Amino acid sequence: MGERPWRKSSYSGGAGGECVEVADCAYAVGVRDSKDTSRPAISVAAAAWAAFVGFAAR
Repeated sequence: MGERPWRKSSYSGGAGGECVEVADCAYAVGVRDSKDTSRPAISVAAAAWAAFVGFAAR
C-alpha cells in the first residue's frame, strides 16, 4: 500500500476500540487495523469494496 493516506473509520471512537483504516489505490482499497498499523494491510478490489460498503450501509 506504500505511502497512501490512510483514513480511519468514521465509527471509530476516541477510546480505542475495534477500528479499521482504509487507503484508496488505483484499482484497490487497502484495509488495515488502526490499533496496530505495523501489521500487513489487505488489498480488496475497488468494485468488491464498493459492493461491501453498499451492503453494509443498508
